[in-house]
Amino acid sequence: MERFEVYIFTALCSVNFLISCLLFSKITREQRDPYMDEIFHVPQAQKYCEGKFHEWDPMISTLPGLYLASVGLIRPVVWLADLKGSVVCSTAMLRFINLLFNSGNLYIIYLIICRLHMKDKSRSATRRIFSALALSMFPVLYFFTFLYYTDAGSTFFTLFMYLMALYGSHKAAALLGVCAVLFRQTSIIWVAFCAGTVVAQKMDESWRTEQSKKRDEKSPSQVPLTINGAMRVMRFLLEFLKTPNNIKAVVLSTWPYIAVAVVFAVFVVLNDGIVVGDRSNHEACMNFPQIFYFLSFTLIFSLPTSLSYQRIVRFLQSLKKQPLIYAILMTFSLFLVWKFTFVHKYLLADNRHFPFYVWKRIFQRHELVRFLLVPGYVFAAWNFVDTLRSKSLFWLLVFSTCLVAATVPQKLLEFRYFILPYLLYRVHIPVPSLPRLLLEFGLYTAVNAATVYIFIYKTFQWPGSTAAQRFMW
Repeated sequence: MERFEVYIFTALCSVNFLISCLLFSKITREQRDPYMDEIFHVPQAQKYCEGKFHEWDPMISTLPGLYLASVGLIRPVVWLADLKGSVVCSTAMLRFINLLFNSGNLYIIYLIICRLHMKDKSRSATRRIFSALALSMFPVLYFFTFLYYTDAGSTFFTLFMYLMALYGSHKAAALLGVCAVLFRQTSIIWVAFCAGTVVAQKMDESWRTEQSKKRDEKSPSQVPLTINGAMRVMRFLLEFLKTPNNIKAVVLSTWPYIAVAVVFAVFVVLNDGIVVGDRSNHEACMNFPQIFYFLSFTLIFSLPTSLSYQRIVRFLQSLKKQPLIYAILMTFSLFLVWKFTFVHKYLLADNRHFPFYVWKRIFQRHELVRFLLVPGYVFAAWNFVDTLRSKSLFWLLVFSTCLVAATVPQKLLEFRYFILPYLLYRVHIPVPSLPRLLLEFGLYTAVNAATVYIFIYKTFQWPGSTAAQRFMW
């Protein structure tokens, strides 16, 4: 990092933290008591602050990573500042932990962008910095920076794990993966993603070696994204997996992640499932339309950086060139929507969440709406793959598999589940131009401003209750 870049990045980090602190102060003054899931998280963390590590709220479904991190950060501050009383582990103090994670996320995202795009000399420091700044303010993630939720911490450790994996420090990455799993069990999927990227890299190398041996100009080293190319890849995968030396190389490269997976598998067996505590509202199912919701979500939030006139023209040309493929894809998507749409009871009942209104005003408007949206899903899927066309097919297979594993089993439509897959998608697309980054930053800022304003000022009350209810993601 050059000196000028260091100065600019440090200044932006400071301004970002200052603005976040001001918003934090305003939100905490307006909502002093624990809200929504905080009514479970805050008392549990306070028990840990008191040293009552054996007490556990059965309504909590995640592991105690958030509470352990909070105690680990707060205790030294308490000792240094000689703090006493209720302020030590107050709701405000616990929420402030996520502000620190937010600052860490900004720095980690910046380092990931630098690492992924270090070969592209045309990407200026300004574009890298603004890209990281915009992503650290990604609306769904940024909002939960001001509440005591697991999102900021799990995102920090997962991204940190991936950064270490990019640098080849797989032991450190695996340890960070354990921390991420302690925040949220589904982070094990992204531990598998880190291992998968190592395997994909070795497959890319083996593929290029095999193609170079053929000395056939019609057999490019780049994996083709076509049906014929997919058949070639399938044959290659079978040959790769049948070679003992390849298996040995993969195991030696990914054994730290395998160790984490084995420990997690033991936990699942002993716990009789992934969820701890309340399981009644966290039942897994094959909710395949979740992948369509994610693709739509991604298209909307990446509009400033991904959509262009040229891309729309390419899609129309692709549609005209391969109508049969798109007809099959449409039919398959319609079948998935028809047979595998599940609706969680919270989605229909809890009117404090934005997804409640998305479902009510779009999907419940008419029973055919969910089918009429399928062409939009197909375009969103094409746009998703097209923006990642610089990545190899093996990497895309790994990412797509992890994306399906992270979204499809979720019965509840919850935008928080899309945070990590979206960020990983966004950092891997080519660094956008500065005007596009400014548009993205403007979009995220506007959404954040609207969300915070609605949360603070647009309160309402449920019948028979005097408590103020607030809208949120």
